[in-house]
Amino acid sequence: MKRIALLLMLVTPVIIAAPSSEVAWTPALLKSVKNANPAKGKELAAAKTCTSCHGETGISNAPDTPSLGGQLATSLYKQLRDYAKGSRQHDLMSSVASGLSEQETADIAAYYASLALPANKSSSESSDKTEKLVELGDDKRILPPCEVCHGSNGQGEKMDIPALKGQRADYLVKTMLEFKNGQRHNDIYSRMRRIAEQLSEQEIKDLANYYQTLD
Repeated sequence: MKRIALLLMLVTPVIIAAPSSEVAWTPALLKSVKNANPAKGKELAAAKTCTSCHGETGISNAPDTPSLGGQLATSLYKQLRDYAKGSRQHDLMSSVASGLSEQETADIAAYYASLALPANKSSSESSDKTEKLVELGDDKRILPPCEVCHGSNGQGEKMDIPALKGQRADYLVKTMLEFKNGQRHNDIYSRMRRIAEQLSEQEIKDLANYYQTLD
C-alpha cells in the first residue's frame, strides 16, 4: 500500500502552461505502434543515418547518445513525436523527427524495439543505498522505488516508460540532470522532474551506473 500511495502522489497532475507531450495514447494509436513494420523501420533508420549516432545494432558508442536497441516501441514513438512537436528539443533530433510521418515514426520505433537491449558494460557493484532507491525508494523524500515505473530489471513498462537496462551511464546522467534543472520537460505530470529535483548529483551518477551495469 505504501508503494501505491507514493506512486499516486507522484503522478498527481500539476498545472502547467503547456502540455509536456502531445502524444495521447488512444487504442487506435497503440494498435498502430504495435502493428508497425520493423523492416520498413530498418530501411528508414538507414536512410535517415540513425546508425551513425545510435550504432548498427542500436547500441551507441557516444557518451551523450542513447542506445535504442530493445527499447519499448511506445517509448521511442513518444520521444520522436515529442521532438517533432517541440515538446523535447535537440538540434539534430528535432530536425530528423519533424521529417517523419506518424507511420514512419512507428516503423522506426518498432525496428529498434525488435533489437536486443545493450549488454552489461561493467562488473562494478552498486551500493546498498543505490539498490534501496531502486527497490524501496525513500519515504522521507516521497521518492517511489525506481522499479515501480522502470521495471524490476530495468526493462521499462507500458505505456511509454523507457527501459534503462544497459543504457549508457553518461547519457542517463545527462538526462537526469536535464530533468533536475528543468531543461527537459516532456515527462508526463512532471514525474521525472519531481524525482530528479530531490536526488543529489552523486545519487544520479550511482543510479546511472547501476542501470548501465544491470544484468
